[in-house]
Amino acid sequence: MLVSVRKTLSKLYVQVLIGIIAGILLGHFYPDIGSQLKPLGDLFIKLIRMLLAPIIFASVVVGIARMSDLHEAGRVGVKAVLYFEIASTVALVVGLVVVNVFKPGSGMNIDPAHIDSSAIATYTQAAKQHGTLDFLMSIVPNSIVGAFANGEILPIIFFSLLLAISLAKLGPRTAPFVDMLDMFLQGMFGIVRIVMYVAPIGAFGGMAFTIAKYGIGTLASFGQLMLCLYLTSIFFVVVVLGIVMRMCGLSLFKYLRYIKDEIFITLGTASTEAVLPQMLIKMEKMGCSRPVVGMVLPTGYTFNADGTAIYLTMAAMFIAQAMNVHLTIWDQLLVLGVLLLTSKGSAGVAGAGFVALAATLASMHKIPVEGLVLLLGVDRFLNEARAVTNLIGNGVATVVVARWEGALDMNVARAMLNRQGDTSIDALEPVVPLAAEPMTGNKPVVRPNAH
Repeated sequence: MLVSVRKTLSKLYVQVLIGIIAGILLGHFYPDIGSQLKPLGDLFIKLIRMLLAPIIFASVVVGIARMSDLHEAGRVGVKAVLYFEIASTVALVVGLVVVNVFKPGSGMNIDPAHIDSSAIATYTQAAKQHGTLDFLMSIVPNSIVGAFANGEILPIIFFSLLLAISLAKLGPRTAPFVDMLDMFLQGMFGIVRIVMYVAPIGAFGGMAFTIAKYGIGTLASFGQLMLCLYLTSIFFVVVVLGIVMRMCGLSLFKYLRYIKDEIFITLGTASTEAVLPQMLIKMEKMGCSRPVVGMVLPTGYTFNADGTAIYLTMAAMFIAQAMNVHLTIWDQLLVLGVLLLTSKGSAGVAGAGFVALAATLASMHKIPVEGLVLLLGVDRFLNEARAVTNLIGNGVATVVVARWEGALDMNVARAMLNRQGDTSIDALEPVVPLAAEPMTGNKPVVRPNAH
């Protein structure tokens, strides 16, 4: 019995779940203490963020540089963007339908003239630099050193792609440098394993601060909006992503069990960045080729935010309903079209969802931007739902593109998803790095290491 309890408590997702529950209780009953624990959550996020730039850089460069055909990289990129656009559009439409059916903001009768908008000044200012042209210009960094220093994911991916293509064209003589980068990448993943030991503490501190600052009473005040968002996110994951996974020949629920550690960490920290390094490892161990994982997963953080898309439509319509702003079906379709653009460039910006929403409302001139104040108190709780949905959606996107490209070993994928025991990184069966294996057409060869 005691051995069984110890085994259960040793699992990362159990420790994170305990941290979340302990944080909620401490924040509720001892808010003075809970409000001072924000640095614990912030420190964990900083530990992960310091690893993101080198991991993304090395993953993309090693994966693509080892491709035998550069046309393959272009094919993967096009397929990924196509899937991202379809998935984001479906998420936006689902959110729009649900918010129109349940109308969570109706009856609030908020007068925009009585709202103090000073609290959202930071977000509205950031929204002014959130246009499509600004986003496209930001892809090319002023300095690659600055991009690495600031952890700007999209510029890093852009530079990594150019370097990888250059190395691939130079041929076999670049192999020693690529091998060195591969060893460097494995070292980075080793640091990730060390950092994960403090994940429960980060989840505890983040949740304690959130409950202490905003209080459980805030949840009751905006309960209908939160309920709509959480149920819509669950519907999108179970039904939409479930169908997508079934079309790929895999089980969504087994996949969710496979990444349960990452789901709980994301729930506790409200950040998908906290688990990106782990997801890169797990998706490769699941049988997806390294080039596909290296390109699709980091890029999806910018272009495939399904949870954020659901949140944006629901939040915009909630504000309109709360302020008695009538929107025709054409107005709502216009909101949908604008969100397709503004939802894309928010990655890496503090309060990304708020900035994208502010940019949308400012460009519409129909829904008062001041209405964002209504969401400030519950945004942290809403962010948990959209972060978890984003995490799951990006993993599914990687599976889809890998399957579409013929770069997913179904035997390895099913073997990993059928595991009943511990699915933490250290416990997973090691798999020979895909990029180091020969390619047979579009079908990668993946073999478990011999014991």
